[in-house]
Amino acid sequence: MTPISDIDIDLILTLDALLQDRNITHAAARLGVSQPAMSARLARLRALFGEPLFIPSPHGRGVLPTPRAEALRPQVAGVLRGIAALLEPSTFSAQSSTRTFLIALHENPALMLGAELLNQLGREAPGVRLRFALPEMAKLPGQLESGDVDVYIGVNAGAHEGWIRRTLFEDEFATAQRKAHPRGTGPLDIAGYCALSHLVVSSEGDPFSGFVDQNLAGLGYQRNVVMSTQSYAMAPPIVAGTDLLCTLPRRMLQRFARTLDIFPPPLPLQPIAIGMYWHPKNSQDPANAWLREQLLQAAGRQR
Repeated sequence: MTPISDIDIDLILTLDALLQDRNITHAAARLGVSQPAMSARLARLRALFGEPLFIPSPHGRGVLPTPRAEALRPQVAGVLRGIAALLEPSTFSAQSSTRTFLIALHENPALMLGAELLNQLGREAPGVRLRFALPEMAKLPGQLESGDVDVYIGVNAGAHEGWIRRTLFEDEFATAQRKAHPRGTGPLDIAGYCALSHLVVSSEGDPFSGFVDQNLAGLGYQRNVVMSTQSYAMAPPIVAGTDLLCTLPRRMLQRFARTLDIFPPPLPLQPIAIGMYWHPKNSQDPANAWLREQLLQAAGRQR
């Protein structure tokens, strides 16, 4: 068997041109090479196949393919079609796709983006399915590299330096209380804020101390935290049915404005930046790029 390394694309193209034109001069012009170069390729083809594939026409006009060359015609055409398909740019059709995208994210960005994103996908890609999964930070680098996770959404802490990042939104913190809270709706200073009962959302570390408590400690204050939950989604209904206060990203709390009074907390808090992260190998992938575009639109960054 002839080693495949002995065959190059020039020989396949030469064989195809000669099968079509049956003339060395015309085939050389088709390929943009000189006639001596074409004759050299023909000699290589003869050596490669162990027999001549073309013989001079007895009438002196061009060459005639041998039965072996004619038998190779459909295979040559198939090889060239395969090479052409190989070089076609990758595309993604949202309307016809049935792909499932997996996004790793925590509950807070899921609440902020989930509804808008799913509504967009329903309009633009009715066959696409979406899966939200809590990120396992230790496994996430391998999952993004393998493609098991398409995009990670979260804060910068814990993100790998090799990932590509794009900001989805920045959000300030706000404090919420139930409608008709006994304290009223007047201004609240730090001392009054700390004296009231609070709910904390905490998924790691001390369950009764979070970002807000660290900032209060820096100012010499401590608030009265009486309840802790790991769920962002659980916090608003609990606050709406109790006299507890909670301080969370405003964008999320705003979704519950019917049952909650929302106001600025009486202490300075750094805004939270939520970004999406993906592996560099997926930067040019049309499907992944389309998903990132949908996320930007759902976050209000792009229209």
